[in-house]
Amino acid sequence: MRLLTAPTPNGWKVSIMVEELRDAGHPFSDLEVEYINIMKGEQFEAAFTEVGPNQKIPALEDEGFCLMESCAILEYLGEKFPSPLLPHEREPRFDVLQWVYWQAANVGPVFGNKLSYTRYMDDVDPAEKAHPLKRFATEAQRLMGVLSRRLEGRKFVCGDEFTIADIALYPWVRGWKWSKVPIVGIPNLEAWVDRVRARPGVGRGLAYGVPKEEVDQWSEARKAQVAASGRTIAATENLAGGASGKSGE
Repeated sequence: MRLLTAPTPNGWKVSIMVEELRDAGHPFSDLEVEYINIMKGEQFEAAFTEVGPNQKIPALEDEGFCLMESCAILEYLGEKFPSPLLPHEREPRFDVLQWVYWQAANVGPVFGNKLSYTRYMDDVDPAEKAHPLKRFATEAQRLMGVLSRRLEGRKFVCGDEFTIADIALYPWVRGWKWSKVPIVGIPNLEAWVDRVRARPGVGRGLAYGVPKEEVDQWSEARKAQVAASGRTIAATENLAGGASGKSGE
C-alpha cells in the first residue's frame, strides 16, 4: 500500500486514520508513505496523476487499486480494516457517513475558500475580495454552529465513539486560527478539538511531514512557507497545467 500525501488538512485526515487504525490493531506493516511537494507542483506530474487523477493530495494505491479523495480513502480504509471508526451496522454507519460527506461538501470547501481569500490572494484587489470574504466567513460560522449543535451532549460527532466523522472534520476545524474562522465562544467546539487532539493516534497522524516541535505551533518560517505555497496553488494561472494535462497541484 502506498499513500501519497502532504501536510495539509486533507492529507492529515488519512495519516490520522492510519495511526488510529494502528491503535485498533492493524499494523500497516506494508505501508509506504510518499510526501508530495505541492509547492513544486509534484501533484501535476504523471507519476502522481496515475494514482490521483484529480491532481490533489492525498491519493492511495493498494495492490494496484488507486483511490483519490480523502473522504473516499477514509471510507475505504474503514471498510478494509474493521474497527469502531466505521460502524458495521447500517444506521450507525450512515450516521457517521452523513457527517463525513457534510465535511467534504461543506466544511472543506468553505474553509478552503475562506483561507485562500484571507491568506493567499495578495495579488487580488481588496475591493474584489470583500464579497467572497464576507460570504465564506458567514457560511463558515454557520457551519460551526451546525457542528456545535451536533456536539451538544456528545463526546464526539456521532456519540461516545471516535469515528471517521471526527477524523474528516478535525484537521479543518483545528486550523481555525490560520483560516481566521473564530470558534472561541461557540459552545462545544474547543472542548471537542481538545478531546480529539489528546488521542495518541491523532498526534502521530498530525506529525506526518511536519517536525515534531511544529505539530501544534508552526514556526514563522513554516508559516511563510505555507503562505507561499498557498499563493502558488491559489493562483488561477497555475490551474492551466492540470486543465491541459501538462505538468503543473
